[in-house]
Amino acid sequence: MTRVRVFILAIALVAWPAALERFPQRWRPLIGAGASWVLAAAAGIPLGLRQHPLAAGLRLGGVAASVVAAIVGASPALKAVRTSMRERDIGLHPAAWLGLHIPVGTVWSEELAFRGVLQPMAIGAFGRGLGAVVQAVAFGLAHIRPARAAGDSILGTVLVTGMFGWLLGWLRERSGSVAAPMLTHLALNEAGAVATLYVSRSNVGLGRESASN
Repeated sequence: MTRVRVFILAIALVAWPAALERFPQRWRPLIGAGASWVLAAAAGIPLGLRQHPLAAGLRLGGVAASVVAAIVGASPALKAVRTSMRERDIGLHPAAWLGLHIPVGTVWSEELAFRGVLQPMAIGAFGRGLGAVVQAVAFGLAHIRPARAAGDSILGTVLVTGMFGWLLGWLRERSGSVAAPMLTHLALNEAGAVATLYVSRSNVGLGRESASN
């Protein structure tokens, strides 16, 4: 029965992005965060956000976040990455993207649901190794719809996000706190967003300069 519950939760989390699209975009971050909070509260699984686990999570997460931010920040040096960033249609005000949609709608919501609830349940049902894989696979599959909407490779997105989900799960288990994967996830998305905005604005500036010459 425990394994059945895990699969039901995994399927629900994979389908959640499609359900969330039915709401106005400006409300999605708050609805997603609220739903994840209710899920975590109902599950009653310790999130490691108090005392010693929190300190351990902040330490490990800080190190991982620094490494991730440095790598992502340097990625525009690659031509393929710059091209992809230029072509991306954000569709949001930068302040809303950086200050609400990423930290609340993505990081908080996904970490509570996947690393806070699904992973401990999956590990309890399948063991540490397979449980971590179940969580990572579900995390990857949950990004199919966003990848399709952005015009990205679906297979590539699922593989990359799945591997990143496994890493985030490892950070959660290693530190005992969801703070570690939260910081790392936040660093990845915020650094990527800042780099995208920088490349996009640089491209606009170059276009204006070329037009004036």
